[in-house]
This record gives sequence, C-alpha cells and structure tokens, in this order.
Amino acid sequence: MGKVFLFSLTAALNPTLLTVTTVMLLLPNPKRLMLGYLLGAYTTSITVGLAIEYWLRNSGVVSTTKRTVSPAIDVTLGLLALLVAAVIGTGRLASAKEKRKSKRVDAPKKTPRWQRTLSKGSARDTFVIGILLSFPGASYLAALTELDKQNLAAVWVVLTVIAVTLIMLLLLEIPLISFVVAPAWTPVAIDRFKGWFARNGAQVAVIGATLIGVALILRGTITLLN
Repeated sequence: MGKVFLFSLTAALNPTLLTVTTVMLLLPNPKRLMLGYLLGAYTTSITVGLAIEYWLRNSGVVSTTKRTVSPAIDVTLGLLALLVAAVIGTGRLASAKEKRKSKRVDAPKKTPRWQRTLSKGSARDTFVIGILLSFPGASYLAALTELDKQNLAAVWVVLTVIAVTLIMLLLLEIPLISFVVAPAWTPVAIDRFKGWFARNGAQVAVIGATLIGVALILRGTITLLN
C-alpha cells in the first residue's frame, strides 16, 4: 500500500492545480470558487478511479497479463522513471523549455480559456472546470494499478480510491481550509510556496522519480528471480 500513497503524493505535485488555486485566491469569493472546483475534481477523480478499478478487477486479460509480464512492466517503468529523473537533473528539460520561450517571445500570450472562465467568479463554472481538469494523470493511474495488485475487498478499494483522491488534491484542500481559518495569511503563503516550488520543483521531481524508479526496478527484479 505504501506505493499507492507514494504515487498519490507524486500526483499531488500538480502545477495546473497550483495555478488554478492561486488564481482563485486572487478573485472575489475565493472560498466558494475553490469549493466548487474541489467538488468537481472529487466527482471526476473518484468516479473515474472506481471505474478503472472495476475494469481492472473484471478483465481476464488484465489478470493474466498481471501474472505473466507484471515484473517486466515494473522494471520498464522503473527505468523510464530513472530516465525522467536524469533528464530533469541534467537541466535538459529546462533548456528546451527556455528555447521554446525565446522563440515565442514576440508572440502575444493568450490567456487560457479556463482562466477566463475563473475570472467570472462563479462556483458553478469552477465546478465544471474541476471536472474537466481532473482526469487521471500518469501518477494517479500508477496508484490505481498498485491498488489493483493489493486484492482488497470492495469496500477497502472504495475507501482507498477516496483517500488517494484526497491526497492528490492537497494543493487545493490545504489552501481552502487555511483560507477559512486565516483568510489574510493564506494568499501570501500560497505565493511563497509557488516561489519555493519554482526554485526547488526540479529537485523534488528528481528525488521522487528516482525513488519510484528504484522501487519499481527492485520489485520487478525480485519477482522475476522468484
């Protein structure tokens, strides 16, 4: 179960969610906007998560594949995670990003549609945006795959999917709770965290990808040897 929640924490490091939260904090009625988005995100994440788990449990193909090639998949995914860590660690990803930025320096920057919708200040709109922007990413899917391997009872699967979703949306849940308790302090804290993540996000990503890669390779290797 440890890997399930490790992948959940990785999924929580979501730049889009951080940006959305920051934008909502700067608009009128931020608590209502964040609550609308959170409910939409819950709706998508939990519903899709349970649907994927149901499909995994009832697919004979998945069950057979899991027994025969699961170790090889673990090793492959582990190597890919280490490759990602190496690319980020060497700064090549940042260099490519800077080159793309320099090519677009003279082009007018368009405001994303979801940001324009947020500016209207409607909780109903943020609910819809939360639904649309919360479809499972790679880390969430990895968490669901690990959960399927636990062979838990149905009720525990449901509770775990809910727990994974709660962890994945911490970047929104924590500011929402904090804003209720300390509305004046929260926007300043969010801005500081955004600055910290901009400075240290690459290092966090390298450490996280390395840990996940090593864990997957070790598990796959041990399974193959047994």
